[in-house]
Amino acid sequence: MAQADTQREPPFRGRATIRDIADLAGVSIATVSRVLNDRPDVAPETRENVLQVVREQGFSTNRGARGLSSGRTGMIGLTLPLVADAYFGPMLSGASEALYERDMRIVLAPTFHDHDREMSLLDRLMRGTTDGAILMLPEESADELRMLQRQGFPFVVVDPREAPPEGIACVAAMHASGAKQATEHLLELGHRRIGAIAGAQGWYATEERLLGFRAALAGAGILLDPELIVYSDWRIPQGTQAAEQLLSLPDPPTAIFGFNDNVAIGALHAAHARGLSVPDDLSVVGFDDTEPAKIVTPQLTSVRQPLAEMGRMGVSLLVRLIEGQRVDALRVELATKLVVRDSTAPPRA
Repeated sequence: MAQADTQREPPFRGRATIRDIADLAGVSIATVSRVLNDRPDVAPETRENVLQVVREQGFSTNRGARGLSSGRTGMIGLTLPLVADAYFGPMLSGASEALYERDMRIVLAPTFHDHDREMSLLDRLMRGTTDGAILMLPEESADELRMLQRQGFPFVVVDPREAPPEGIACVAAMHASGAKQATEHLLELGHRRIGAIAGAQGWYATEERLLGFRAALAGAGILLDPELIVYSDWRIPQGTQAAEQLLSLPDPPTAIFGFNDNVAIGALHAAHARGLSVPDDLSVVGFDDTEPAKIVTPQLTSVRQPLAEMGRMGVSLLVRLIEGQRVDALRVELATKLVVRDSTAPPRA
């Protein structure tokens, strides 16, 4: 009697993909990737099961061969203003790890906040060298993003500069909620005159954080004094200048909310230059909870953005777009959380 055929039948036509191997082996795509890259962090029985499926399906472990078989390059473009940066670094790390788990690679394209440079880099990425792109804090306008979408190139915006257009995949943080948490924290401590060092006017993050700031004040029955809002360019020197302007008012604030950690650190510098003690004489709150917030003195109370998770979520959305899967939520907002440290305290009596 003939032996029964024990080979697993493929639930697909043509060559197997890494997702097919994962489905047949009953493991995640990340596990398959670790096995194919000979990573040690896989249980022996799991490794053998995956390799058995690979052998049965004739799956090529050569990345180039797999790319040719699927018509894709396995490369993802990623534009971002700066690479070695406390803010963009975690987002880049999250995106690169998520792509590694899918056996995909990044083509990095730093833009240095230059619109023309970014447009040129995107043009190159679209010429068949990548399967799609993640655009971190893109310089393009809403109209330019729509034009890019009409060309059929898959992309996801992570941390939009302008309000994200309808129909374009986007990952952002819940800016308004985070700003409301920060302001309510200062109000609960007893502060009633709170200054705000906002970001650049017109930016999505700036406007959303202003909404949260105003909502918290309104909830406490406090009328906003326009003199207490000063705009900045998100950098430490202008944060220092903005704090100097606020502290020079006839009735200066007892607390300052910086719309990112840089300008909040600038406020710490301004307070120190005036001989003020933080938090005894002035409370300071930042936003983003980047690494510098933990190494300044005093350590900065800050609103944590899930930066690495934003990068990972951007990859997840992009891969689904590339594979033609249905994406129910094109706009994803991730929760923020206030982290209380040493830079905030009740105001002096």
